[in-house]
Amino acid sequence: MLKILKYMKQSAPAVLVIIVLLVIQATCDLSLPDYTSSIVNVGIQQKGIDSAAPEVLRKSTLDTLALLAGEDGEKISSQYEAVDTASMSEQELEQFNKQYPDLGGEALYQRIPQDETTVGELADTMTRPLLMMEELSGDSETASKIHSALIAMLPSQMQTQAADMSVIQILALLPEEARTQVLSGAQTQMDALPDSFLRQGAIVAIQEEYQELGINLDTKQTRYVLFSGAKMLAIAFASMAASILVGFFASRVAARLGMELRGRVFKKVVSFSGEELNHFSTASLITRSTNDIQQIQLLMAIMLRILFYAPILGIGGIIKVLNTDTSMGWIIVVAVAAILALVLVLFGLAIPRFKRIQKLVDRVNLVTREILSGLPVIRAFSTQSYEEKRFDRANVDLTKTNLFVSRIMAGMMPAMMLVMNGVTLLIVWNGGHAVNSGTMQVGDMMAFIQYTMQIIMAFLMVSMVSIMLPRASVSAVRIEEVLSTKQSIRDPQKPASFSGDVKGLVEFRDVSFHYPNAEEDVLSHISFTAKPGETTAFIGSTGSGKSTLLNLIPRFYDVSEGQILIDGMDIRDVSQHDLRAKLGYVPQHGILFSGTIASNIKYGKQEASDEEMKTAARIAQASDFVEEKPEGYDSSISQGGTNVSGGQKQRLSIARAIAVKPEIYLFDDSFSALDFKTEASLRRALRTETGKSTVLVVAQRINTIMHADQIVVLEEGKIAGIGTHRELMRDCEVYRQIAVSQLSKEELDI
Repeated sequence: MLKILKYMKQSAPAVLVIIVLLVIQATCDLSLPDYTSSIVNVGIQQKGIDSAAPEVLRKSTLDTLALLAGEDGEKISSQYEAVDTASMSEQELEQFNKQYPDLGGEALYQRIPQDETTVGELADTMTRPLLMMEELSGDSETASKIHSALIAMLPSQMQTQAADMSVIQILALLPEEARTQVLSGAQTQMDALPDSFLRQGAIVAIQEEYQELGINLDTKQTRYVLFSGAKMLAIAFASMAASILVGFFASRVAARLGMELRGRVFKKVVSFSGEELNHFSTASLITRSTNDIQQIQLLMAIMLRILFYAPILGIGGIIKVLNTDTSMGWIIVVAVAAILALVLVLFGLAIPRFKRIQKLVDRVNLVTREILSGLPVIRAFSTQSYEEKRFDRANVDLTKTNLFVSRIMAGMMPAMMLVMNGVTLLIVWNGGHAVNSGTMQVGDMMAFIQYTMQIIMAFLMVSMVSIMLPRASVSAVRIEEVLSTKQSIRDPQKPASFSGDVKGLVEFRDVSFHYPNAEEDVLSHISFTAKPGETTAFIGSTGSGKSTLLNLIPRFYDVSEGQILIDGMDIRDVSQHDLRAKLGYVPQHGILFSGTIASNIKYGKQEASDEEMKTAARIAQASDFVEEKPEGYDSSISQGGTNVSGGQKQRLSIARAIAVKPEIYLFDDSFSALDFKTEASLRRALRTETGKSTVLVVAQRINTIMHADQIVVLEEGKIAGIGTHRELMRDCEVYRQIAVSQLSKEELDI
């Protein structure tokens, strides 16, 4: 799979944009649970008071806190300054009195603006004094006991007077050493309490202080909740925008990769010689170019969204969870272990099937292609039921494998939801006890649940990609197998050029050839020369190597031994383009492409004029049936030329070669579908129009080649004779047997 990534170089900027957007999205998603926790803890439970460092205090309260803070009293006092009402305008004073209606003329102190770090340190300093003030100011049993103990510490003459004083007032009367001792004891007791308990007690004291000042806590609470909710909404919109953009860019990158792979595979396949095409079946190449690339494209589109997002979300969630409450960290371990066990089981069941699916798709394509191509034969022999069963077997095998994989995938989500719900239940159970004991706040528990779900979702997303990865990896291997295949026929590093002295001279020098991995030669020690302006024909029994010999000239295969020279140049020393530019090739089975008659005739020479096209059609004896059609040369040709007869297909293929005006014509039994009259007319026209070109003809019929300038007789891959018709009738027994079997003595003497 990694080898496929090298084809994404052009998409590198888009991938970087995707990574940045995913970081933004993950950051937004990870921040939302904090806001949920703040709304519950601060907005609802703490009436919108978010810090243990009050924004405003009465003078008496500030003195009390400074007293209770001991050595830190000066630090607290230094962070507050008196509000100067004397310098206020009437309007400002009226607004001030509305805001603090119950101040009762007492001086008001406000917190000096500081950065968040300083405010946080001040809140830590004030937490315990605030809690102590709350405890000592009330009428609780603890406060009464402390009151009695403090009175006992006073001199006897002051005890009667102190009976009506508050605990705070008595502490102020104590000597500094005694007061420090009392406060140290209280400090030690509070150190044993959880931080959350201390913070909540301090917030309660601040709420009471604000109420004493006449501040409307309901309004403050509503403002905090709405403001936090607005920030959550903005963050959610930012996350949504990032997600949409990631989807957009990921789809473009994946589509571009698919386009790049399809282009490279097609270009590679087009450059394959017969050896490579024999290695890959046509059905397999079609599957690789479509289904396999589609699998890679689909995985890439999903992987780009998840590969970077899931780790950020999972690691960030773990960090947040540990900062929220470490006492329930074991639940995360249990959840992750359950998910990994589930994924491993699914992997063990699904991966072997994923590897098999692509081969089964190949099989279905192969059977379908064979059946559709051979429908006339199937109907002629009434084997429809047999072919239906053959297709059904391939189809059922693929369906069963797909169903098995689909059922596993379908069962994955309910299993994951079971794990998620079970983890939620564990968190609520343990968190409920923690909330009840005062060691955790409700909002923290809610945030813990959300972070845990994010961690599980991260593992779930990675699992989904991991399950898709095996099938895409198999597809990637199949694609890379095509792209990395070395062509057996390649251009030389420094191709030579044909000389302009002679044009169309073809020479075989002791040529031998065998197909790849074959033990025996198909052609052995073939030597002959075909000259410009002459026709060289090849005849022999079926399997004697006639078509193979002709296919060596355009380098569909390379010779195993010997040389083939054109115009004195070894064809392996020139580029394939220059070589084939000299050739006009007509295959044994006429091949037409979907389009029009005109586009097929001009296929080898797009710039050919209409007059040249019509001339080629006339020479090929195709003009009569073409001009009879209502649309003439603009008549459509269906895929493979199925809407024209075999003879018409051959004539159009010949016209296509003639339109190129090549130096060398290669006719591979290209007249077999023509009647004798049409063939005779075609041969006469060809001799007239191609007088200066070299013509090489493979034929089965003697009357096709008997007027050739040179006839090469092949038998079992070897030359049995070379000469004219009369010479071979006299000197070559193989030729004579073929001729006598086809024509009468009178015809042979002509």
